[in-house]
Amino acid sequence: MQVAVNGIRLWFDVEGPGLVPDGEGMRQRPTLVLLHGGPGFDHATFKPAFGALADTAQVIYLDHRGQGRSGGEDRSTWTLAQWADDVRAFCDALGIEKPVVLGNSFGGFVAQEYLRRHPDHAAGVILSSTAARMCPDLIAAAFERRGGPAVRDAAMDFWNDVRAEKVEAFSRTCMPYYTAQQPADGVPGRRRSLQKPEVLEHFSGRGGEMWQMDFRDSLRGTRVPVLVLAGDLDPITPWECAEELVAHLPPHLTTYHRVPHCGHGLWRDDPDGCFAVIRSFLDKVA
Repeated sequence: MQVAVNGIRLWFDVEGPGLVPDGEGMRQRPTLVLLHGGPGFDHATFKPAFGALADTAQVIYLDHRGQGRSGGEDRSTWTLAQWADDVRAFCDALGIEKPVVLGNSFGGFVAQEYLRRHPDHAAGVILSSTAARMCPDLIAAAFERRGGPAVRDAAMDFWNDVRAEKVEAFSRTCMPYYTAQQPADGVPGRRRSLQKPEVLEHFSGRGGEMWQMDFRDSLRGTRVPVLVLAGDLDPITPWECAEELVAHLPPHLTTYHRVPHCGHGLWRDDPDGCFAVIRSFLDKVA
């Protein structure tokens, strides 16, 4: 499905009802809006796993502007501010009040900008395998822990000069280390995604916004509950980055869940444990 938002059409999909029968009436269930990683991927990396939460919440998969099946080819609008404003406008267009917004990886950057720009809009936010800022030294060390010096060097060659034509080689060499199981094609679901590496180059290349962002100060002003998920085996948003993020959130609003045997996106390595934590958070904030 598509909906007009901020001058473009955003693509989305839905699993699970928002209202369910409850005795003689209807009961509202929480709405979970999923923000995918990349940038340059789409919602497919969440499927089919997140369908498991459709018994608890209405699950909405959203393709960011300029990515997946969504419109928005103007590169000047490929910014965290615009992507975050799109989340707010998307919810308003569909009449979604007090969503729970889950951002994974790059989607977590968008979710932090959404928190900064629209601090009271969500019922809660889940920051999954993400960081308040990029820390190249920590990333290099994490890739070396996972794959040794050769994988570290390949990863940093890519991240020091991100270009669209280098994405496929990086995906083959380094992305299998994103998860504990090391699938042959890298992050599960990547092959199903409609990939747009030009968006990654725009955002993450030299001088791109990814290297300039720093949410540490704005996180201190967070006014809604936040769940932070991190895996000890994650090489691209290492657990040290998650703990820095947590350190800048208000303690009374923050739940932190770090798992030793998981990589990038806890549900990929421990779906039962990950979804149990998310269900508990949904129950708490709904």
